[in-house]
Amino acid sequence: MIELEDVPELIAPVMVCAFEGWNDAGDAASTAVGQLDETWGGKVFAALDAEDYYDFQVNRPTVWLDGGVRRITWPTTRLSVVRLTDPTPRDLVLVRGIEPSMRWRSFCNELLAFAHELGVELVVILGALLGDTPHTRPVPVSGVTSDADLARRLDLEESRYEGPTGIVGVLQEACAHAGVPAVTLWAAVPHYVAQPPNPKATLALLNKLEDLLDLRIPPGELPEDARAWQLGVDQLAAEDSEVAEYVQQLEEAQDTAELPEASGEAIAREFERYLRRRDNQGPAGEKPVAGRAIAERGADGPGGGPNTGTTEPDAPEAGSDEHRAGDGEAGDGGTEGSTGDGPDDRGSDGAGADGAGADGADGKGSSR
Repeated sequence: MIELEDVPELIAPVMVCAFEGWNDAGDAASTAVGQLDETWGGKVFAALDAEDYYDFQVNRPTVWLDGGVRRITWPTTRLSVVRLTDPTPRDLVLVRGIEPSMRWRSFCNELLAFAHELGVELVVILGALLGDTPHTRPVPVSGVTSDADLARRLDLEESRYEGPTGIVGVLQEACAHAGVPAVTLWAAVPHYVAQPPNPKATLALLNKLEDLLDLRIPPGELPEDARAWQLGVDQLAAEDSEVAEYVQQLEEAQDTAELPEASGEAIAREFERYLRRRDNQGPAGEKPVAGRAIAERGADGPGGGPNTGTTEPDAPEAGSDEHRAGDGEAGDGGTEGSTGDGPDDRGSDGAGADGAGADGADGKGSSR
C-alpha cells in the first residue's frame, strides 16, 4: 500500500519519467529530468525498493563518506514533486531512475500505483536513441503514443513499432492498458558520437516537453553547453577526413529531405518559445520559473554510408543483434533503427562509461 502523507493534493499533475540504460543514448533523457529537478528544487518523496528490481552485479551500489561515516547508495528509481506557478499553477511528478534488471511488470505497476494515488493526468516518458543524424543539425525529437485519440489531439504519431523494447516501451503500454494517457518523446543522438553527455539532445527534449505541456522551462546553461559540445565534435570531425565526409553526407541527406525542423510551423514554435522565455526574464537575466518542492521529507539515500531515412524511436542500440536488422517504425513503418555504418562504426555501440553493450546497464541504445 502506498502512503503519501507528505504530499498534499496536487494540481493537474503530470508525471515525467526517464530511465538510464538502453533508452538513454548520451544520457540525454535522464539528464533532462535531472535538469527539471534541479531547476525547480524537487525533493524526493519516494523510492522504489532496489532489492525488488535491480541486479547489483549489473548496477552496483556506491560507497560515499558522510562526515567520516561510510554510507551506501543503492541504485533505484526515485520520485519527486515540484509545484510550478507560471504560467498557471500545476505540479510535476518527476521519476528518475535506472532501467530495472527484473520484474518489469511489477515495476510499472508500482509506478502506476503512485500515478493513481497522486491523480496524475498524463505520463510523459523521455527517451533517446542512436540514429543517422548529423550533429550539426537540430536534434530530431518525435512524440509517439499508443492512444489514437491522444495522437490526434496532440498531433503525435501513433506507435506502430514491433520488435525488442525497453522499459520505456513497457511503461508506455502499461499506461495504455491502465487507461492512463501517456506520451513518449524520443531524441535522436548521432551514433558516431554516442558517449554522454549530449546537452544538445537534452535541450531538444526539454524544448519538446515545453511545447507539449505549455510550460516555461529555464534552459540554464544548456544552450551554452550545447554549443560547446557541437564545437568539440566539429573539431574532432575536422581531424578525421572520413568522419568529416560522413557527416557531410548525413547533412546533405537531411537537407534534401522535407524536415519538420525547417517548416514554418517549427519556426513559429521556436518564436513562441522565445516569447515565453522573454516574459519570464527578470532584470538580472533569466530566472527559473517560480516553483517549490511539495514534499519536504526525502526518501533514504542522497540526493557503410548514411541511411537517409529519419530514425524513429525504439531503435535498439547500434551494433546490437537487434539493431542490425534495422527494425522499422516511423509512423507507418519507417526506419526504427539504422545500422549506423559510419566510419569505423564510431560510437555505434553506445557504451557508457563501463563499455557495456546493449544488454548492459550502461549501454546507451534505445528501445520502446
